[in-house]
Amino acid sequence: MSSQEERAARFQALHAGEPFVIPNPWDAVSARVLEGLGFHALATTSSGFAFTLGRLDGKVTLDEVTEHVEALVRATELPVSIDLENGYGADPGAAAHAITRAAEAGAVGGSIEDWDPGGHLYEPPHAVERVQAAVEAARKLGWPFALTARAENHIRGNPDLDDTIARLQAYEQAGADVLYAPGLVSADEIHTVCAAVSKPVNVLARPGLSFAEIAEAGAQRVSVGGALTWSAVGAFVEAATAIRERGDFSSLGDSSGLQAWLS
Repeated sequence: MSSQEERAARFQALHAGEPFVIPNPWDAVSARVLEGLGFHALATTSSGFAFTLGRLDGKVTLDEVTEHVEALVRATELPVSIDLENGYGADPGAAAHAITRAAEAGAVGGSIEDWDPGGHLYEPPHAVERVQAAVEAARKLGWPFALTARAENHIRGNPDLDDTIARLQAYEQAGADVLYAPGLVSADEIHTVCAAVSKPVNVLARPGLSFAEIAEAGAQRVSVGGALTWSAVGAFVEAATAIRERGDFSSLGDSSGLQAWLS
């Protein structure tokens, strides 16, 4: 069994076991730290990675994302799933190509969403075709690549839970391994979604809900999106502001606690 196949098997087992958190590093160092803290898998964040390049979310190319994944895979032994946004193209073939490229870069999972960067949700029949194409590409790999299908309604100004559920059910029928509707705001919403499908559901963490509450509502996997990136950036801005405005260096940290993970 190759290293990638072994990671894929571990990732598949996580989805069949107890609910787990899959945090989102923004670079190789944050990935190493998260591994050192004891997490069992990682997922990329499109917004966090774009930030490292000085760009907004959605402004990164597939080539750049695959290079990013290669760096994360080199940095850790953990399974890595990749945020592939809309597959970098509206056509089903683009979604399939993105999955193939992600696997070639070392990822063992990836997500395809139903939001077009042009500013609209794909109509359900087209969205399903895209998921089907991604699933077919994943199955051709010969090992269990975990394909996550995302329904973007709730973070794109269309919080229609019935439509979200209908989309996720269609994506499940199309063969997706994991289902994901970012932006669910309550345990009741999470429970309603999880009860409507049979595949594992990923939920985006919210400050007002604990992991226990999300898991009790039925989620198998909990990710944090770009939030860890913004937590780190917030601490950086706070410390830099104190220096600039007050000459206060009291917020400065050191790397002594990281040495064991980065050596």
